[in-house]
Amino acid sequence: MHYSLDEEVLTVDGKQLPLYSEEAFAHLSKLWLKVGWNLRYHYTFTWMGQPALQLPEDLIRLQEVIWALKPDLIVETGVAFGGSLLFYATLCQAMNKGRALGVDVALRDPNRSVLENHPLKPWFECIDGSSTDPETLEQVSSYVKQTDTVLVILDSNHSYNHVLRELMSFAPFVTPGSYLIATDGIKKDLTDAPRGKAHWSWDNPCAAVRDFLKERSDFILEPPERRYNRSLIRESVTHFPEAWLKKIS
Repeated sequence: MHYSLDEEVLTVDGKQLPLYSEEAFAHLSKLWLKVGWNLRYHYTFTWMGQPALQLPEDLIRLQEVIWALKPDLIVETGVAFGGSLLFYATLCQAMNKGRALGVDVALRDPNRSVLENHPLKPWFECIDGSSTDPETLEQVSSYVKQTDTVLVILDSNHSYNHVLRELMSFAPFVTPGSYLIATDGIKKDLTDAPRGKAHWSWDNPCAAVRDFLKERSDFILEPPERRYNRSLIRESVTHFPEAWLKKIS
């Protein structure tokens, strides 16, 4: 696409849009997301001392859902530095309900040490292992009680094959009315970014979600309803397009 800005008019591929319109905002947001991802903007935030590697908007949207659901268990695959795991643990502590469970194939020793000695440790646990290995899934299962409300956030390897395996593997843990969230579908929009890859046009979480839904009638693609919105904006500025899979039965 070709963009130009003249006074209060945004021109997109020859089409003129009022700068302060919803349509202009959508175009500028997509461009901002792409440039920001390439410059690692999301690598500038921490939570309780650890890098979170997420857009603040995505974390706030997750918070809205967690507050509404008040899950007994929040499972996150892909711990990395642990900032997002600490974010979920903080919410559990604030609600005085639930625990967070992080799954990572290779949690680095410095991060492990910080997490094991963190004041929020009573509110989370970590499992070492690949998120799609049967032994790892068996360990996850040991944390799930029959009456639990379970929310799952997939944030490890974002390739099509891995995400599809994760979706199939973790779907049984998700309870009706809760969500299975496949993060970082923004990959599909980054093929022409300097740090992007051409094969991401098909090798991305969104493609995995679409094929998962072909096999599963008990999930629907349904972003959560905004808890509050006095804006004209309806679309999220997010790294998580096509991410929110709600279990309906």
